[in-house]
Amino acid sequence: MRIAVVCSRVRIEEKLILAALRDRGAEAVRLDPRGLLLGVGREVPGALAGVGAVLLRCISHSRAFYLSRWLEHLGIPTVNRHPVVATCGDKFLTSLALAEAGVPQPRTALALSRTAALEALEGLGYPAVLKPLVGSWGRLLARVNDRDAAEAILEHKETLGGYLHSLFYAQEYVDKPGRDIRALVAGDRVVYAVYRESGHWITNTARGGVTTPCPLTPELEALVLAAARAVGGGLLAVDVLETADGALLVGEVNHTPEFHGAMAAVEADIPGAIADFVIRAAKEARCCGSPS
Repeated sequence: MRIAVVCSRVRIEEKLILAALRDRGAEAVRLDPRGLLLGVGREVPGALAGVGAVLLRCISHSRAFYLSRWLEHLGIPTVNRHPVVATCGDKFLTSLALAEAGVPQPRTALALSRTAALEALEGLGYPAVLKPLVGSWGRLLARVNDRDAAEAILEHKETLGGYLHSLFYAQEYVDKPGRDIRALVAGDRVVYAVYRESGHWITNTARGGVTTPCPLTPELEALVLAAARAVGGGLLAVDVLETADGALLVGEVNHTPEFHGAMAAVEADIPGAIADFVIRAAKEARCCGSPS
C-alpha cells in the first residue's frame, strides 16, 4: 500500500509518521505541495499514482483546503477529508458545527463591522478574546480588557487590510486554571490527553506552554469525541477549557494535529496511532471501490 504524506517541511513529527508507516509495511512517500500542480480533470499525476490515501500535514490552511478538495476530485482519500478541513480551518464554522451538535463551548459571535464587534464585546463582557478566523499556534490572539482596548485593537485590525482582518471573531474569556487540555482523536479513539500549562493566558506549546499528563476521564473522553464527530470526524486535536466551576468547554478543533509537545508527557505511540488511522482509511476506501 502506498501512502503519501504531503508537507512543505519535514519536521520531527513528519519523520516519525513516515517511519511508523514504513514499519507497518506501507510504502510511505513524502510530497511537497509546492511542487504539485492542481489540474482540473480526472487524470491522476504521476506523483500520486497508486496512492491509497494522502495524509495532509500542511502548515498552511489554504494549501490543505485546496489540496483536500482537489484530491477528493481525483477520488483519492485524504486525512482529513475536505469538509473537515474546511470546517476546522475556520473558527466560526467550527463554532457553528459544535453548536449544532450541542457541544459546550465559550459564548461566541462573529461581527462583520467594527461597530458590531464593539457591540459583541460589550455583550460578552470584558475581558473578552478576539481571534483570527484562520490561524494556529496562538498567533494574533488578543485579550481585550475594556472598551478603550477594544477600539484600539479593532482599528489596528482594520488598518492591516485584507478581508479576514475585518471579520471579528469574538469569544468570552474563560479564566482557566493556568492550563488547558489538548486531546488527540483518531476516529472513535482518544489517543491521548495532556495539560498545556503556562503562566500566560495563551497556553499553546508554540508559545511556551509545557505539557503534562491529563487523566482521560469518561466526561473528557465523551466531550472530545463529540467535538470530533461534530466537525465530521477524522484525525483531530481538540482543545478543552476548564471553567472556574469545573465545567469543560471546547475551545477549538484542529485538522492538522501537532504532537511534539505531547510526546514528552505521554507513553502513547502517537505516530503509530496516526499511521494506523491513515492505513485504515486507505483500506476502507479500497474496499468501498474508490477510484484510487
